[in-house]
Amino acid sequence: MGADAFEEEIGGALRRTGEGFVAEDGTALVERGVLSGRRRLRRRRAGAMGGSVAALAVVGLGASYVGGVFETATADVQGVAARPSASAEQSQQSQQNKQSKQSKKAHGKGAAVSRARVIGILEGLLPKGKFSGQEGRGTDQEAGPYAHLVYDDRHGKAAIGVSVGAVDPDGVTVAEQLKCPDKNFVPFDECRNEKLSDGSRLMLIRGYEYPDRRVDTKAWSAFLVTPEGYTVSANEWNAPAEKDAAITRPEPPLSLAQLKTLVTAKEWRPVMNAIGTAPDEPLAQPPAQGLDQASILKNLKALLPGRVKVTDEGGQDAEYAYVIVDDGKGATLVQINVQSNMKGVEDQLFGSGAEVRPDGTKVVTRKGDGDDKGGAGIVMWTADTIRPDGRRVVVSAFNSGAQNQDATRAEPGLSMEELTRIALSEKWASGK
Repeated sequence: MGADAFEEEIGGALRRTGEGFVAEDGTALVERGVLSGRRRLRRRRAGAMGGSVAALAVVGLGASYVGGVFETATADVQGVAARPSASAEQSQQSQQNKQSKQSKKAHGKGAAVSRARVIGILEGLLPKGKFSGQEGRGTDQEAGPYAHLVYDDRHGKAAIGVSVGAVDPDGVTVAEQLKCPDKNFVPFDECRNEKLSDGSRLMLIRGYEYPDRRVDTKAWSAFLVTPEGYTVSANEWNAPAEKDAAITRPEPPLSLAQLKTLVTAKEWRPVMNAIGTAPDEPLAQPPAQGLDQASILKNLKALLPGRVKVTDEGGQDAEYAYVIVDDGKGATLVQINVQSNMKGVEDQLFGSGAEVRPDGTKVVTRKGDGDDKGGAGIVMWTADTIRPDGRRVVVSAFNSGAQNQDATRAEPGLSMEELTRIALSEKWASGK
């Protein structure tokens, strides 16, 4: 695997941005737009991140979740999201520029560490075995230091990678990165958080490369954040490459305890010193009225038909929430996005075929396959609406309790008429 590909794999969800719009129809189109709002939220929170920070996929991305323990920066994203409106983008950029000037990234206080040395540190910290396919970067490269290789302990070849970077240790971004993922979207066998004696925070996870488990490639990871904000992330697979490679062993070679030892090793300290600390993260903007998770869930549950029972719920801190409901015939995942200031993508998402209501609200409904990350037989029904003031509400339902699992019923438990009624409710227009 090339250096660029590996960097994309550990780039992470929190650094993705929408850089344009790809006009497509059907289910894919609505998912692009849904992602747009969640990306805007994450861009407001993310701030400047130094080095090659591996951002764990710790937030449920609903219908558009991208597979793997680490999300790809661009390669696996299902299309390109629409840009936010110009006014929102400019306001956001102004805030980031202002705070960036107040807190510049500190220069590294140590000597540069070469690519060869970064790779050598990884090799020296692994148990005895053979190495091949070594790739990496030193601290003098803008993208940041990392090492990647194929390790063979005579029990099967396995890919292992380590990245070193820096974040604001008190920022929202790192708090999100350290959260265990939602099992309704990201399958894993174990995930735990630890606080170490020196104040460092650590997340360890035994997960899978593909959310739908169509290939049983295991992906185990460790993510460390020191009190100063340095990060060391390591991930390993039970195959010589994370994707498109035959499984060569039942499990990755290192236990979670060994992964912990790997990322906490003192040998990474010179690499940290060479890259310097990250600037303070821009302050998070509070969600607009009615866009916080609690408000969205409250309204959504109040609008559900009486025949269904909510068995689980969750979401992100703003704009996105989900419930799992059961009508006695099997579980249905229902997810909703409530986004403001979406006029900038109205023409692309609501074309000539959209229904226009008397109050100017536009409505599009779609029935289609879940997507290429979904389980067998998954279908998604969606009602997509946008009001004249730019508030967009998208409600989708699946014929299973999780999109990455196989279908458990022929159709979702909510009809298209019910999904449309939920999306058009005055509860969203008022922001209450």
